[in-house]
Amino acid sequence: MLTRLVLPALVATLLAAGPAGAQMARTEAPAAPKEGTAKAVPLSRTDIQLSFAPVVKRAAPSVVNVYASHVEKRSNARTSAMEEFMRRFFGEPEGGRGPRGDRAQRSLGSGVLVDADGLVITNNHVIDNMNEVRIALSDRREFEATIVMRDTRTDLAVLKLKEAPKGLVPMPFGDADALEVGDFVMAIGNPFGVGQTVTQGIVSALARTQVGSADYQYFIQTDAAINPGNSGGALVDLRGQLVGINTAIYSQSGGSHGIGFAIPVGMVKAVVDAARDGASVVRRPWLGARIQSVTPDIADSMGLDHPTGVLVASLQPKSPADEAGLKRGDLILTVDNQEVADPEAFGYRFALKGVQGQARFGILRGTNRQTVTVKLAPAPETRPRDVLKVRTRSPFQGATLVNTSPAVAEELQVDFPAEGVAVQAVDENSIAGRLGFQKGDIVVAVNGVPVPTTKDLDRVTRNTLNSWEVVINRNGEIMTSVFGG
Repeated sequence: MLTRLVLPALVATLLAAGPAGAQMARTEAPAAPKEGTAKAVPLSRTDIQLSFAPVVKRAAPSVVNVYASHVEKRSNARTSAMEEFMRRFFGEPEGGRGPRGDRAQRSLGSGVLVDADGLVITNNHVIDNMNEVRIALSDRREFEATIVMRDTRTDLAVLKLKEAPKGLVPMPFGDADALEVGDFVMAIGNPFGVGQTVTQGIVSALARTQVGSADYQYFIQTDAAINPGNSGGALVDLRGQLVGINTAIYSQSGGSHGIGFAIPVGMVKAVVDAARDGASVVRRPWLGARIQSVTPDIADSMGLDHPTGVLVASLQPKSPADEAGLKRGDLILTVDNQEVADPEAFGYRFALKGVQGQARFGILRGTNRQTVTVKLAPAPETRPRDVLKVRTRSPFQGATLVNTSPAVAEELQVDFPAEGVAVQAVDENSIAGRLGFQKGDIVVAVNGVPVPTTKDLDRVTRNTLNSWEVVINRNGEIMTSVFGG
């Protein structure tokens, strides 16, 4: 089970501890490896008995605690006698109701200072649905923060201290592409709300793509112990540089089982750069082609030693892929000389390119290898979205729908062109949420009537009907359902 690492409430957790391991004896700081120096297996006991303390001293001041809350003001609310009795004698429980009847939800996570002016990167799920954020520095000073950007597709968010003090120590960005399986890394964060904690381990895998915690599936896997509350914390290399943001663990109990996942620093840097430029959203390049995985059979038919790359399945007219000369059946092997083994790896590499300039694809067409230059540009919004929030009683009540376009398709990760209107969001407790409608569904027809625009759907949902036959396109599969009125 994949578990995000945010702690939903400040809960004191006692952990049983076994006998302490042998303490590392050597205290002097290890010399930083020179650029290009070959890595070697330790040959003596002295080589193994190292201390990570110098690295921690360098990196720890850049890691912060993130306290987020969502408070609904209820100034006119009345408190019952029993509620008042419980509050006075037992205190106010986390996530409960305040003394004036305010309702509050709280979460706890970690973050990393990436700018001397007070920019902090964390996970979006740490501050999801929250409207108040406080940042605690490693020296326990606390500051209010604003939410600068939320990027749900990467599960990253950027915060900014409202009154940033002088002397903040930002963590320098490292190079996640230089990591190798077996390299030492450290996770720094606030697990279980006990305070800043450092754990050490190795990189146990790279380019993990079946994690499922964000749209861009390309994670660093580590066995460094990370637990709930570590979300948004730093994964650092032995130079004290940021190589990833801890975001999820594989666990059936909620605790660390030695399989943790971090978002590579390349994606982190792209989100931070967008926030620094004043953008409210991260703009990503549009390819305009549908791609698919390479199966062993396909690889064998193309004369490949093993499955790798992504296959171009279809192209949209006048898209960057079409204008670059890509063709159906082309196999994309590299993006700017970086190998792409599957669609998730391709999506990560291409997303990092931004929306200006060009990217060079190494492709295999038939038996010929060649290079194709693709223009980098954002997906166009070819028609107005005409946002529709359905409030009338119908199967769509509580859903937000928009007209489709390449920009909408890119945001929702659905194929385009697609006939119908797209579900942009669904309130969980609404009729649409309970009936199972999902973000990214394309509503094709209602009671046999096509709904190519939100105005058409609005017109249909204004009628009171005893039954509703709804046709949707979900990930390319056409589904028909009948609901009562």
